[in-house]
Amino acid sequence: MSAAPIVKPKIVNGVDVNALRDIGAAMKSDAEVAKFNFRATNRWIRGDKNRTTIKDFSGACGEHRNNIQAFVVDSAEPDVLLGHDEAPNALEWMLHALIGCIVTTTAYHAASRDIAIEAIDSQIEGDLDLRGFMGISPDVRKGYGAIRVRMHVKTKAEPPTIKKLAQFSPVLDVVSRSVPVSIDVETY
Repeated sequence: MSAAPIVKPKIVNGVDVNALRDIGAAMKSDAEVAKFNFRATNRWIRGDKNRTTIKDFSGACGEHRNNIQAFVVDSAEPDVLLGHDEAPNALEWMLHALIGCIVTTTAYHAASRDIAIEAIDSQIEGDLDLRGFMGISPDVRKGYGAIRVRMHVKTKAEPPTIKKLAQFSPVLDVVSRSVPVSIDVETY
């Protein structure tokens, strides 16, 4: 009896393409595998500072990260916004989340199409008019009025191909198309 051949993982852009395709196939055969619920808790510390704890989540029909130390991130405001500049503010974290998701999405989707990427260097910036947040002008948006992303990608693929792959980003979808958010408040 001969042993089964050993299949080496096919790695493109640091991604195991065979495993990625297996996950896609599992999601096609059972939609429940594709459903995820990410969670975070937050505690206000004082004035401008609050702390978010991120740990477990559900997905692929199970709970994950139960046996690891939680990720803890702080959010604060810069001096000019009456803070102590101890951490990025929420809007800066949002830019981080957006660019991080766009880059990872691009690398994964490129890998799934056998498009090799040697490097991705990106810049992101957002324009904010605080008159909306402050309630000074009801015609001014409370959040970013515009966000610009510039990606410099070392690859043989053409820019329109890479741009198309970036569009699969879940965070890009959330910020560009909006998502319903419900807020439930209890006092004690």
